[in-house]
Amino acid sequence: MNVRRRWYVAWIMLLVGPWTGVAAQGQGPMAALLEPGTALLLRHALAPGIGDPPGFELDDCSTQRNLSAAGREQARALGERLRALGIPSARVYSSRWCRCLETARLLDLGPVQPLPALDSFFRQRDAGPSRTRAAREFLAALPPGPSVILVTHQVNISALSGRFAASGEGVVVRMSSQGEVEVPGE
Repeated sequence: MNVRRRWYVAWIMLLVGPWTGVAAQGQGPMAALLEPGTALLLRHALAPGIGDPPGFELDDCSTQRNLSAAGREQARALGERLRALGIPSARVYSSRWCRCLETARLLDLGPVQPLPALDSFFRQRDAGPSRTRAAREFLAALPPGPSVILVTHQVNISALSGRFAASGEGVVVRMSSQGEVEVPGE
């Protein structure tokens, strides 16, 4: 099975399947999250729609696209599965968008710290390079310690890792010796 297919299978198992197969045996990309120097770039859980509605205000969740009931359950289940993987707590950082903050809190893995470098640039493409650079610098400067989870948006994950993540999915990454974000196993 090629690496991309193994990554996809591991995420499907993590998000919706029982603990069997690749992820349960400690093989594949999810096992890499237990290694020092790795982080999980996690897209917020299910929030119906695309982008944000007109009149979006960062400090007013009623103006934003928010998690659905299914999204809240998805985030709770993901936290449970991460604990089952052996991550009882983590350093959790989040975009300041309400759907990301709620996803991060519902993981229930530790205090959530808002991080502007993880904010969406879906409607502000010109902000993409600076946010991506700031997120890369943040990852490079992380001191050793517990697992790291960064709850963010699809555009941010794609810019950092070159991978697409659907709602509630993510990509395990680490910083290379050249200061680039890389996906373990590829």
